[in-house]
Amino acid sequence: MKILVCISHVPDTTSKINFTEENTKFDTNGVQYVINPNDEFGLTRAMWLKEKQQAQITVVNVGGPETESTLRKALAIGADEAIRVNMPATDGFSVAKQLEKVANDGNYDLIIAGRESIDYNGGMVPGMLASLIGANFVNNCIGLELDGDTVTAVREIDGGKETVKTSLPLVVGGQKGLVEESDLRIPNMRGIMMARKKPLAVLEPVESDNKTSVASFEKPAPKGAVKLVDADNVDELINLLHNEAKVI
Repeated sequence: MKILVCISHVPDTTSKINFTEENTKFDTNGVQYVINPNDEFGLTRAMWLKEKQQAQITVVNVGGPETESTLRKALAIGADEAIRVNMPATDGFSVAKQLEKVANDGNYDLIIAGRESIDYNGGMVPGMLASLIGANFVNNCIGLELDGDTVTAVREIDGGKETVKTSLPLVVGGQKGLVEESDLRIPNMRGIMMARKKPLAVLEPVESDNKTSVASFEKPAPKGAVKLVDADNVDELINLLHNEAKVI
């Protein structure tokens, strides 16, 4: 079995976010980058399939040379090889087009991507990729079991869970729950040393059109000062909740 795991290179959630050029570009200065958390759950599930079914795992990222540290971390966790498509990941459709080429060339049985990346939160790439390559698709996936070419997947829906059966080839939009957080893999020294010798191919992008572009970014409004209301002044509390907080 051949598995392709799509990896996004995203800012750590503890990083301080700023924008430049009149709030049209993200300021990368001083920002620490990590594997997109949704992708990390998917990579760990792929590792389980590697160990149970002798699967071959390739990780892929669309991005510049700065993303290779994230790919090397994925290799240290246990992926067998890595591919970087040498193009900034600025548009969901163009990213999906690059992944389409990689997927078709590699003839993968299973493609695991995060349901969305935590930087732009577009949530569009896995579905578009499935459509482009003509594969089945399960989004918001929190459970995945394989029996030959038959797949049983559990997906999160409003108010509950849904279990579906499908077949390979399959694209999965994974998220938290695909494995337990306690099962996430941390690279050890042996894995880090081995990752240095594993292949990391750099591919030039295929021609594609950008369907979206960033007009501007805007940070959330700063929180206002806390107002303390006397416990006996219920009318004032209701007035503030209704007219200022607008929660009732």
